[in-house]
Amino acid sequence: MVVMIKSTPDTPEAKQALSIARHLSADVILIQNAVYLALPGRNESFRGSVYALDEDLRMRGIGPERNIGAVKRIDYDVLVDLLAKADGVHGAF
Repeated sequence: MVVMIKSTPDTPEAKQALSIARHLSADVILIQNAVYLALPGRNESFRGSVYALDEDLRMRGIGPERNIGAVKRIDYDVLVDLLAKADGVHGAF
């Protein structure tokens, strides 16, 4: 199961998506403004893997030199692969 999140971390949509991801023990894919969840201290409660779209990280000043802990930087090809292989995908919140 994968939950894809696009909203800024403090919005109701992002909070709902995070709750669903925790409840389902789902992997999480962060895109657009949700990549701020990749920063240290923002994603420790996930049981599944956390992925962040590298292009969106870079556009927001979170370059490869920036520590994002266990979050995996991915490109669009990997994003498509993750979505195609997932048992289910909850849409972008």
